[in-house]
Amino acid sequence: MSRQLNFYSQQCLLFSDKEATMTRDETTELIILQKQRKQLTWQQLADATGKSKEWTTAALLGQMTLTTEQATKVGNMLDLPADAVAQLQVVPYKGSLPTAIPTDPLIYRFYELVNVYGTTFKALIHEEFGDGIMSAIDFSMNIQREPDPKGDRVNIVMSGKFLPYKSY
Repeated sequence: MSRQLNFYSQQCLLFSDKEATMTRDETTELIILQKQRKQLTWQQLADATGKSKEWTTAALLGQMTLTTEQATKVGNMLDLPADAVAQLQVVPYKGSLPTAIPTDPLIYRFYELVNVYGTTFKALIHEEFGDGIMSAIDFSMNIQREPDPKGDRVNIVMSGKFLPYKSY
């Protein structure tokens, strides 16, 4: 392959003696395109993986690793080439937003939430649990529509294991 690979692409090469013909970013773009073409929902793809729609969406957008069985099922549903199916099984470079401060309005609102309420989250978690953090590894999330006469609301529930700091 003659093109220069950046650090991220180098981390996502297939487990073989030859280089991948698709990067992880290209795989994600193809997934989004095929999902739209085939008129599939994230929930339908999640049903195939046996995981939640939230985890599956994160995986298909490049933030989690699928098993061979999960990647094959999704690959069949989306008519993905073998390189794309293989990329779904590579441990990704996580936290891959294109900029430090998000520019997408929806993602920016979460950034804003942390800026405004971050100290509140920290104070209340420390008061309830003690000194530590909420895990983003031992973690689950559920996103639901909440009907409201004034306009539907987005209900997001995040659950992360509390990890206390150790004294040593």
